[in-house]
Amino acid sequence: MSGPVLPRRRALLALAAVAALAGAAPAASAADQTVPLGQLMAEPPLPDLWQGSKDAPVTMIEYASMTCTHCAAFHAETWPTLKAKYIDTGKVRFVLREFPLDPLATAGFMLGRCAGPDKRNAITDLLFDQQKNWAFVDKPVEALENTVKQAGITHDAFESCLKDQALYNKVNAERDAAGKDFHVDATPTFFINGVKHPGELSVQELDKILEPLLKS
Repeated sequence: MSGPVLPRRRALLALAAVAALAGAAPAASAADQTVPLGQLMAEPPLPDLWQGSKDAPVTMIEYASMTCTHCAAFHAETWPTLKAKYIDTGKVRFVLREFPLDPLATAGFMLGRCAGPDKRNAITDLLFDQQKNWAFVDKPVEALENTVKQAGITHDAFESCLKDQALYNKVNAERDAAGKDFHVDATPTFFINGVKHPGELSVQELDKILEPLLKS
């Protein structure tokens, strides 16, 4: 397979193997960094696909990588509570932004975008849920294709998507902008009403952050 995202399968394997380490949380000293919401909400390279009410009192942005084990753990263990308790009830407006740590993660995000705005979040949910089945295997490209087939992405659509140079550039521009403008350097990194919270958040940690914001 050729294309901008997948130049060498061996490189993908090596990069995926270190993704879990690269996704480790940075030092806690970065946690008190605040970015003005207006700056965070400025039009990113890729359009935001928000979940929750636009009038929610709390805005939460997650920068994640599809091959980050900490991100997958957050989406398995904390995301269901975040969605049911805060997003679906109109308390939090949430968006997942692309911060790929390696070309395989970039490919996963591209496939989500190629599926269209209505299916993108379902694709990322699927890839997080089944991360161990495609990201850390002997043939990750084939495994990735087999995984997204479950969401109706055909072989031709898979090939076409991963050869989309413009989309590839935008996904990586999203990552580069976050690093340059907001000093994101690991995944997951959250901004909650502009305050930076690096590292995976448990349900208890999330409650501790959100509840005071909702009472103020």
